[in-house]
Amino acid sequence: MSTKSRPDTTEIEPITNGSIVVGHDGSVDAQRSLEQGFELAEKLGAPLCVVRTWSIDTAPHGTLVDLGVVSSFAQVSGKVCVVLEAESKAVAEAHPTVEVAYRAAFGHPAEVLLALSGEARMLVVGSRGLGGFRSHLLGSVSEQCVRHAECPVLVVRPKKVRN
Repeated sequence: MSTKSRPDTTEIEPITNGSIVVGHDGSVDAQRSLEQGFELAEKLGAPLCVVRTWSIDTAPHGTLVDLGVVSSFAQVSGKVCVVLEAESKAVAEAHPTVEVAYRAAFGHPAEVLLALSGEARMLVVGSRGLGGFRSHLLGSVSEQCVRHAECPVLVVRPKKVRN
């Protein structure tokens, strides 16, 4: 019997070698990163993989419990993936030639994205996600990716609001 109480944060289905990997946390800036990722994948003829991580605190409403039963990690990841696909649908439909895959995993976003960077052609991330500390020039996830990824990283800046 295994003593492991939860999966490793880096346990995620492998990606197609040479994919452009987009980190998407559900924020407006992540949607901009998704658009950039699709545009790059289309221009380069590369496959695209859209990734969302989750934790007990960040899992979308209704994914942790189903009919009064606590869902397994795999079940929650599956439900999170369905949410991710729905949020990405409009952008994916605008780029029908792009081969796209979706992944969801329990864990810290930087750890999961860095684990995928070895097979990726490029990581695409927003400069700020749903976290706080607006004083940082880059969000903690994008900063970790820039510092430690095994592939190039594109950090998509937030859309500038004009007065």
